[in-house]
This record gives sequence, structure tokens and C-alpha cells, in this order.
Amino acid sequence: MTSDETKRKLREMRLNAMVEILEVQEQQPEYQQMDFEDKFELIVDGAYARQQSNKLSRLLQSADFPSIEPALAEIDYLPDRKLDRKLIQKLATGNYIREHHNIILMGASGNGKTWLANALGIEACRQFYKVKYVRLPELLDDLAVAKHEANGNFHKILARYKKVDVLIIDEWLLTELSLEQSTYVLELVESRLHQSSTIYCSQFAPDGWHNKLGNPQIADAILDRIIHDAYPILIQGDKSMRERYGLRGDSV
Repeated sequence: MTSDETKRKLREMRLNAMVEILEVQEQQPEYQQMDFEDKFELIVDGAYARQQSNKLSRLLQSADFPSIEPALAEIDYLPDRKLDRKLIQKLATGNYIREHHNIILMGASGNGKTWLANALGIEACRQFYKVKYVRLPELLDDLAVAKHEANGNFHKILARYKKVDVLIIDEWLLTELSLEQSTYVLELVESRLHQSSTIYCSQFAPDGWHNKLGNPQIADAILDRIIHDAYPILIQGDKSMRERYGLRGDSV
């Protein structure tokens, strides 16, 4: 029987999971027949699994996904969607994150861009990468407010986004940007270049982005930093996912 003092020390060292597993073992007769090494191995395995589960929960919560239900294993590879199964299986390994490559998801509204982006993001969380989901209008508002504050929050926010391993930007260039907004986007893209990965969800192919970024020089600089080494995925379909399954929104 483990003493209360030993349990107190374990809790003080923030090893609460080990204490809980110890207490379970002490109440189960079958554990009493095991030698110390086997019991200790079970305690460590249980505590480690608990720690990993808690870490995943924190990552999923901080990512701000619209939903944590999407999963790559549940992708519907219907013929008319023309999804490349091998490419998605390759992306599921997370190598694109380690290599700091981007993903460009394209398709009409309701074809599942947000769903697929979230599924990729959730898989990244399961590999213990930091992920952040944000709509471009919200991101631009966040940067605009910080830019006009005198306390230097703009660079703090850029640094915060830079630290995210996978940034999912939804509603990418749905409308035209002002010169000021395009400048914010360039600074963000530049800060993440060769440092991290970004998933862009857009109704338009990159050929149509240029006119929405206003200033030609800034547009060239942004596209050059995004498109190089990016994985383009066009999600097609004779019907939207809403029509197929009666679900609402693009996040299906």
C-alpha cells in the first residue's frame, strides 16, 4: 500500500494521474499478484496515456474549430468529387507540416472545403501540432485593431500566428481587399514563410486571387510566397454536400 506521504509528493510533482492509477491498483486484487516492475509499467503507461489525452484536448480546444467531428477516415470519395485519395493519405502523415508546405482547398460553396480543412487540422492536433482556425474577415479585423493601437499588439499578434504549426484560413479572398488589408496579409504570409504551414479555403483558384489583392506588386509577393510548393486540392461535385446530406454550411 502506497503511503499518503508518497502520494502527497507525487501530487506536489503534478503526477496526479499516477496517484489515481495507484489507487485503482490498490483496490483491485489482481494487481496484488503482479511484481513491482509490471505494476510500475502499467502506472507509467496509464499516466502517459492520460497526459497525451489531456494534451490533445487542449490542442483541439485552442484551435477554435467550428466542429471537432470531421475526420479524414470519413471522407466521401464520390466519383464526381474527384478527390485524390493518395494525396490526402499523404497529407494525413503530416509531412507537409514538417516540410512547411501549404495546402490550397478550392471549390464552390458547400462542397466541403471547411470540413476537409478541419479534418486535416484535427489530424494535425492528433500528431500534437498547434493548429488555429480563423476566417479571413475575423483575422483582418484582429490585425486592423491591433495595428492602430499604440502598445505594439500588432507584432505580438503576428508572432502568435507565426508560432502556429498549421493555420487554417477560411473564406480566403471571398471579397476584394483594401491596400491596407493586403499589406496585413503580406506581413502574415511573410512571417510564416518556411516556418509553418497554412491551409487556404477559397472559392477561387489562385489565378483569380490577383485581382482581389489590389496592388499588383503586393499581390505578386503574396502569391509567390503561398503557391510555391503548395498542394492544390480542387473539390468538385455535381451537388453540394448540403444537397447530398441535407446539412447546413460549408463545414460538412
